[in-house]
Amino acid sequence: MMKGQRVMKIVECPRDAMQGWAHQVPTDLKARYINALLKVGFHTIDFGSFVSPKAIPQMADTREVLSRLDLSGTTSRLLAIIANKRGAEDAVAFDEIQYLGFPFSISETFQQRNTNASILDSFQTVRDIQRLCASRSKELVIYISMGFGNPYGDPYNEDIVFDWAQKLTAEGVRIISLADTVGLSMPDQIRRVTGHLVESMPGIEIGVHLHSSPANRDAKLQAALDAGCNRFDGAIKGIGGCPMAGDHLVGNIDTEGLLQFLEDRHFPVTWDKGALAECIELASEVFV
Repeated sequence: MMKGQRVMKIVECPRDAMQGWAHQVPTDLKARYINALLKVGFHTIDFGSFVSPKAIPQMADTREVLSRLDLSGTTSRLLAIIANKRGAEDAVAFDEIQYLGFPFSISETFQQRNTNASILDSFQTVRDIQRLCASRSKELVIYISMGFGNPYGDPYNEDIVFDWAQKLTAEGVRIISLADTVGLSMPDQIRRVTGHLVESMPGIEIGVHLHSSPANRDAKLQAALDAGCNRFDGAIKGIGGCPMAGDHLVGNIDTEGLLQFLEDRHFPVTWDKGALAECIELASEVFV
């Protein structure tokens, strides 16, 4: 396929960057930051989550942040993370939200830690949320967390990833993002796993949510690109990681590096560089 025929979808993840931040980010500043991101031209912005404020106190003001967003002049869509059916019911009530994101871990330990439910119970939750999304014209994005391994000694191999991906899509899920939750992936593994899903699941959108240090960022991105991936998550300055993992993680792929990587390889990604520069500057106020 010619490069010009591949449309890249960039998902900016301020929610992921903020959720584990040590200091509470004021609501006004969150809204100001996300409003700035809405001007850049990202396909999707993972802006907040409808989860227990006891679990993720940083996201307790998601509804208030949403009420302060100016969506009048943007093409970006909004994605909210949910961890159970109740959160999904809250999220679908907002017309402004197009996507619901559910973290489905193939590590039993992490699924319990992240959503207080087993893998099998979470699969039933996915079924319920998928039906809810379909009834409310929303799209469900499943993040296969610990998709490249886990640090807990739970069973992992690539066939487990493929088996769960098949089960999830059989329920009507059309977007799957492979999440490198604790930064364990290697380029060859990214290429194999992502490539298999892209080739074996025509019509399903396969993305990657990678965690990486700057040293191996480009090698991981190149592996996903070679595998046919056209959906990439990132966060400005590479901030973020899952606070429920309980580990000192490498951060998210930095968005500015991701965009430069794609531009250097002549892939068509359109963004407002001036607006991006303003967001990078504003991020220094948000993440202090």
